[in-house]
Amino acid sequence: MEFVSVVNCMDGRVQEPVINWMKKKYNAEYVDMITEPGPIKILSDNSDKCLVESIKSRLVVSVEKHGSKVIAVVGHHDCAGNPSDKQTQINQIKNSINLIKTWFNDVEIIGLWVNEKWQVEKVF
Repeated sequence: MEFVSVVNCMDGRVQEPVINWMKKKYNAEYVDMITEPGPIKILSDNSDKCLVESIKSRLVVSVEKHGSKVIAVVGHHDCAGNPSDKQTQINQIKNSINLIKTWFNDVEIIGLWVNEKWQVEKVF
């Protein structure tokens, strides 16, 4: 697989662990990283239509132009943009996945959690 996509926090601490995990897991050469502060809250709440549409339009480029077949949605420990506990964020990841599923067919959508040791865990 050449490209995979990730909706991730802008926090620099989570970039490399997620990129490395996705490259290894999916044998991907490139990771299209779509970042916002606390994107799972943005997508789960689905109230800021401008930001939601911005994330969607960037995913469309990744899926339609780069041929990405996998989208990861990521939450993480100590998120400044979404200072919620792990269980709340896990629920937000699930809601975000459900929203993104309405946008794309034939794309695998997974949920990842980056823990306090900056290790990636698949949660969905």
